[in-house]
Amino acid sequence: MTRVAFFDTKPYDKVWFDRLCSEYDVEIVYFESKLNEKTSALAAGYEVVCAFVNDSITEAVIETLYAGGTRLLAMRCAGYNNIDFKAAFGKIHVVRVPAYSPYAVAEHAMALLLSSIRHTHHSYVRTREFNFSLNGLVGFDLHGKTIGVVGTGKIGRVFIDICKGFGMRVLAYDPYPDDKLGVTYCSFDQLCKESDIISLHCPLTEETVHIINRDSIAMMKDQVVLINTSRGALVDSQALLEGVRSKKIGAAALDVYEEEGEVFYEDKSTTILDDDVLMLLISMPNVLVTSHQAFLTREALGNIARTTLASIASYIKGDVMEHEICYQCDTCHKVIGQRCF
Repeated sequence: MTRVAFFDTKPYDKVWFDRLCSEYDVEIVYFESKLNEKTSALAAGYEVVCAFVNDSITEAVIETLYAGGTRLLAMRCAGYNNIDFKAAFGKIHVVRVPAYSPYAVAEHAMALLLSSIRHTHHSYVRTREFNFSLNGLVGFDLHGKTIGVVGTGKIGRVFIDICKGFGMRVLAYDPYPDDKLGVTYCSFDQLCKESDIISLHCPLTEETVHIINRDSIAMMKDQVVLINTSRGALVDSQALLEGVRSKKIGAAALDVYEEEGEVFYEDKSTTILDDDVLMLLISMPNVLVTSHQAFLTREALGNIARTTLASIASYIKGDVMEHEICYQCDTCHKVIGQRCF
């Protein structure tokens, strides 16, 4: 039976992995700590390590894991920008979960949008205190508004379908347009200039880091609404704060934040945050922040566990791993009978 070191464990992770691990002949040892340079030694003797989106998998971590016998890193998430692939290549195979539930993330993005423009989160707090005033709660209709969707992959396409159901005009930006979507593709600059609402659904790459910045915000309509459920570093947080303060940005709803690693998923209610920008954003009445929970549905958690365990099983049997990632290319792992190394 293969033993797996499972980092950054939360109770909701264990439910599905415990339920399914016996089907894949896997024994999981759970660690609550994140995987980083201080904790990587805990994985000594484990051939497989399971990590998550906010773990820090640097060159030093890779070297420690490899020296301890780890040969497979199973990421139970879609993103992998937190991994030093150059260090891992030739030593440790890396797999991920590319599509656990596009509906979960897209629906959460719409929930954030609706909450932001109709102020339901403020109404909830008010009525809990028996304040039934409607002052300051005026919103606007989504019907007829223009929404700009950045990234039209699996999640972006589901989100577009939802927006169409609201009767919205959809503009889209993606380096690889999908002509079957029935939306208007345009340049990113045009999308910024014409959209009443902008929602981010693209991966974090060298090209998309801080795609939302001072320059792009300056091009946007006054009182634009910004939604981000993808990756925190797509947005320059300082520029966002300035945009909110200047009232250029009418509302922002974030499920991710570029410096979330040591904050999100943790209870910080009794501590003072070191991140002044995050504290100021949360304090703004027109900024709504959730703690990277867009993925958190029963369906998504089940899919994450099944896909991760299936990849581990394929590795154990020596089969080609469908969801392996290689820093040198993105196709070699798809060739039947061939691994990345």
